[in-house]
Amino acid sequence: MTTNAIRGIRRKKSSLSEVKIAVLGAPGVGKSALIVRFLTKRYIGEYDHQAEQRYRNEILVDNEPVLFEILDTCNKNTEALPSQETISWADGFLLVYSITDRQSFNWVKRVRLHISERKGRSGLCGTTTLTPMPPVPAGVGGDVSPTLGPPMVLLGNKADMVHLRQVSSEEGEILAKDLECYFSEVAASEQVLQVANAFHEVFKEVQNVRKRNKTSLLDRVLGNKATKIYVRGKSDSALPKE
Repeated sequence: MTTNAIRGIRRKKSSLSEVKIAVLGAPGVGKSALIVRFLTKRYIGEYDHQAEQRYRNEILVDNEPVLFEILDTCNKNTEALPSQETISWADGFLLVYSITDRQSFNWVKRVRLHISERKGRSGLCGTTTLTPMPPVPAGVGGDVSPTLGPPMVLLGNKADMVHLRQVSSEEGEILAKDLECYFSEVAASEQVLQVANAFHEVFKEVQNVRKRNKTSLLDRVLGNKATKIYVRGKSDSALPKE
């Protein structure tokens, strides 16, 4: 392999986009099934997680490779809310409820306020192998500023079980409008593209916020520099030469 080819590969790796997504939802809404469906295209219906799991995988989004780091949270009950550590770590959030469980929808409504309050304090086609990662390290946070609100996507899972529906599509749409975020109903047991699209949307929202923050920072930097620019006036010519 030539030197130029090696340099090209290094440049490609260094420019790889990365995103940290926390998947949040009440117990039993299908968080793990959604993650596995996204990363492997397989469906596994039953999980018995006793602790959070974190996965890393490279996935193509609009034909560009993206390194997804996904946190599969593990709530013990509907009273438990995401920790400050989890909220600080994530760049964006996938909020999941089950259309067959009214309580899980109410949990999502509570948790989005919880996230917005605490995110402000902290600063905001790949392989098919799931790679468990170590627990989320303390003090390591996402790189998305909280000033524009944390990027979120709202997902109603188990859309194939309409005969057991407790939450209407209209309610999901209203909440999504309130959150100003993307919304969809999916069935992890049956759909691949729709599930993948939800994760892609989180990444796109994170990228949009990053671009806006970068532009805002650039404007502030240029504005500060502009105030320090020295303009030579006519009187300067009268100063004695050294």
